[in-house]
Amino acid sequence: MSNSNVTPAFVLRRSFIELEARARAWSLLDAGTGRELAGPYERIESPWLPAQGVAPQSDDGCVVLKGTIAAQPVVVVALEGKFQAGSMGEVSGAKMTAALDLAARDSANGTKTSAVLLLETGGVRLQEANLGLAAIAEVIASVLVLRQHAPVISVIAGTVGCFGGMGLVAGISSYVLMTREARLGLNGAEVIEQESGIEEIDSSDRALIWAINGGEQRVGMDVADELVDDDAQTIAASVRRYVEAGLPHVHRSDQVDHYRKRIAELDVSKQFDPRMVRESWNKAREQGGAT
Repeated sequence: MSNSNVTPAFVLRRSFIELEARARAWSLLDAGTGRELAGPYERIESPWLPAQGVAPQSDDGCVVLKGTIAAQPVVVVALEGKFQAGSMGEVSGAKMTAALDLAARDSANGTKTSAVLLLETGGVRLQEANLGLAAIAEVIASVLVLRQHAPVISVIAGTVGCFGGMGLVAGISSYVLMTREARLGLNGAEVIEQESGIEEIDSSDRALIWAINGGEQRVGMDVADELVDDDAQTIAASVRRYVEAGLPHVHRSDQVDHYRKRIAELDVSKQFDPRMVRESWNKAREQGGAT
């Protein structure tokens, strides 16, 4: 006989992916500790989009919250994947850079402040071209400064994924969390197909794309740190653990020689499928010694 007082687990689950950027950011903070910086009522909009017939958004698709996680100061920056595919322009880039720089300043002054980046982004906003490239370069520089003092934690949850220059931002983060639904890479499948042909990759083959860039593969190849379920409480708990853990012993992006050696040991004379890539990659890691 079933117990009618027991609530099924799937009813209790709250999808993180289905939340908008602002709700995602708020769901991570300790209750009652957050405030939004440069919010939508400030109406800091891109001046370049209206001139090209594109409606701007009052926060430029970038949400910045200041608060605490596990009672430790943090700044959370969330990109809205539903606005221009989470692309980075002059304003959104300036907001993220300023948040990271303020966290670095506080950390250097004795108040260690971590950063959590919720990355749902295709990279540079095409309508802003070089301004977007410059913005991402500034974000990268700011991450490198902050991570000397406190962890920078990137969370890639939704199906927009994290690509382009923002994939580099994830790559230099202290920790990367992904769901199975998420993707992480430099070039997206559509771009690769456009430049190299369908023989290189079929962008309509969703199973193949996720097998290459999806969260399970990226974590399995040690490009990301943890595979998490699409559940707001689960993701919040994982982020909390990494905030409490502090800086890693060594950042992944500092292990250049280690990764070059692993690449050199791969036999690229044959066609790999994603499973074989993971096995060969991990075999090279075991032979070279885990770090």
